[in-house]
Amino acid sequence: MDTDKVKSKKYMSDIHLEDYTQQYEEKKADVSTMVFDGGRKTQSLNGQWHYAIDQYDTCLRQKWFLEKYFDEKGYSLPVDYSFDEWPVMQLPACWNTVEKEYLLYEGSMVFTRKFSYRKENEEEEIVLKIGAANYLCRVFVNGEYVGMHRGGSTSAYFNITKELKADNRIILVVDSTRRPEQVPTENTDWFNYGGIYRDIELIRLPKTYIKDLRIALVPDGTFSRIRAEIKLSEAVTSTALISVEELGIHEQISVKNGTGEATIEAKPQLWSPEVPKLYEVIVSCLNDHVSDRVGFREIKVENREIILNGKPVFLRGVSCHEESVENGKGLTDEERTENIRTAKELGCNFMRIAHYPHSERMAKLADELGMLLWEEIPVYWAIRFEREATYEDAENQLKELIGRDYNRASVIIWSVGNENADTDDRLQFMSRLADCAHQEDKTRLVSAACLVDGEKNVIADRLAEYLDVIGINEYCGWYTPDFEKLPQLMNNSNPSKPVIITEFGADALPGHHGTITDKGTEECQAYVYERQIEEIRKISYIKGMTPWILYDFRCPRRTSSIQKYYNRKGLCSADKKYRKQAFSVLQKFYREKAD
Repeated sequence: MDTDKVKSKKYMSDIHLEDYTQQYEEKKADVSTMVFDGGRKTQSLNGQWHYAIDQYDTCLRQKWFLEKYFDEKGYSLPVDYSFDEWPVMQLPACWNTVEKEYLLYEGSMVFTRKFSYRKENEEEEIVLKIGAANYLCRVFVNGEYVGMHRGGSTSAYFNITKELKADNRIILVVDSTRRPEQVPTENTDWFNYGGIYRDIELIRLPKTYIKDLRIALVPDGTFSRIRAEIKLSEAVTSTALISVEELGIHEQISVKNGTGEATIEAKPQLWSPEVPKLYEVIVSCLNDHVSDRVGFREIKVENREIILNGKPVFLRGVSCHEESVENGKGLTDEERTENIRTAKELGCNFMRIAHYPHSERMAKLADELGMLLWEEIPVYWAIRFEREATYEDAENQLKELIGRDYNRASVIIWSVGNENADTDDRLQFMSRLADCAHQEDKTRLVSAACLVDGEKNVIADRLAEYLDVIGINEYCGWYTPDFEKLPQLMNNSNPSKPVIITEFGADALPGHHGTITDKGTEECQAYVYERQIEEIRKISYIKGMTPWILYDFRCPRRTSSIQKYYNRKGLCSADKKYRKQAFSVLQKFYREKAD
């Protein structure tokens, strides 16, 4: 017998086991476990959760979730936790904003609570939805490992039907550690908020349920056909009914092996930022029914034009992070609405919500209020492009985003990344993502925020071949101080596709004044905007812009006396109460473009 193996088995414990996470890598929640939840009956698990910082991942190493308080002989055991005596945190929340001591904490935190469950029928299925937990989230219910989710900005769905009892203990282990192999990687230009910062809820489902519903205007230029696709949780044959009462639609959809589709003749009023018309859509099949509020519009590219509902459109935009001073990434609907209304005050019809998926509520509010959106996954800077597992992570986040927001008329562009060097590995990685986006959704445009070819000072990126719209980040007047580089860049370039200037700007500390050459002053920032607009208005292939950024946001890499751990390129202060001078400069241009 192998003596070393005997010793290993005899003395192995959590203090020696270095690959302790491997046993928690299975049962992954990903795009395949997603559930369409519009119109569903839910039970909220928001509220008071007990929590503890767990820097050494002792919960996972020691298996706290087993709650083993006695040995085989009945002797009591010492434990390193006291779940129901821990302090409480009101979830959803970013822990960095809850206590000042946690502001810079990155690592693991354990959350737990008890809840009751009462069956409504013997065949019902219960799915746990975690709206967003940054970055890894591992779930345990009543001592059982349920599964894990990777990615801090998209929802995770876990079927916990078998684990549920009348009274339950749930434990969520959330790990916000930045790692080089993740998406995004360890080095970004925004604050790494940790926590469970979107809603937590239980979704009640029948045994066979509608797993996905996708509905959109057929993009054929006629504006007279609606396509609906449904997918069931089981490969059964049945008939579904789709109803859009206001359009007089009551159509049957044949479902075979769990999937069905139909193209329906209809003449909906087209959704636009000016007239954000939405229709109530209801789909039923077997014992299940779902609903959604959907707008119908067409977006496409013709030559170097972006065409919305048959007419060229200039995308008067601004970039925006998901952040508030008080709540970090855990915005309220009031704060999201404020962001959209502030953009509208600026004259925007378009927002680039960067650099990761924002809450699904943002897109729903944009549907209601009339704001076009660019949505992005965090393939940001120097991702491990050569690593297949990193690609799989990125692709899953992209598919989760597309699946979640497919029915949102406001979303017109999927972005597969931002500011990546044009290397062979990156081209392969991101072209695959672009192809994936096109395969998943033929009703929208695909783009990425690319870098300028600095050596030749030209818009040139091999990825552009795979995109519908070219996004370009350029900071002439700021990181490239020589403004003459900007007209040279525009004149050197002759793209065959429309271009959106996805980033330009300059830092300005609110209320800090000086000359146009004093970096960090409002006057300098306003001058950069004036010069940028002067050049951009001359270029026919530029069909939109999203300057960086709507409001100041936290960033640990920004340490100057002007920045004070914030990126100060906002047109508004971090609390959004103060408009800098550049706000009026851009507002004037956008009002001109809107006429």
